[in-house]
Amino acid sequence: MYQNNSRTLAVVSYITWIGWIIAFLLRDKRDAFVAHHMNQALLINLVKIVGSLCAFLPHIGEAASGVVGFAALVLMVMGIYRAVNWRTDPLPVIGEINLF
Repeated sequence: MYQNNSRTLAVVSYITWIGWIIAFLLRDKRDAFVAHHMNQALLINLVKIVGSLCAFLPHIGEAASGVVGFAALVLMVMGIYRAVNWRTDPLPVIGEINLF
C-alpha cells in the first residue's frame, strides 16, 4: 500500500518548516499519502505566517494572531493524528485547497 517511511514523513511534515523541508527532500514523488499531508502541512504553515502578520495590526491584531495561532495548532494536531492513522481525509477549512 504505502512505503514504510510514508507515515513518518507525513508526520514530520507537520512539525515546523524544517520538518516540511525534510519531508520534501526525502519523499517519494509518487507517494500520494505523503503529498496529501505535505499539502495540508504547507497550508497550516502559511496560516501561521498570516497569524504572525496579524500581530502587527493595531488594536485587534494581537487577539487575531492568538486565535489564528491556536487554530493552526489544532489543525496541526489533527493532521498528525490523521497521518499516524493512515487517514487522508481533508482537514476542516483548509482541506480542500491544493497547493502541492
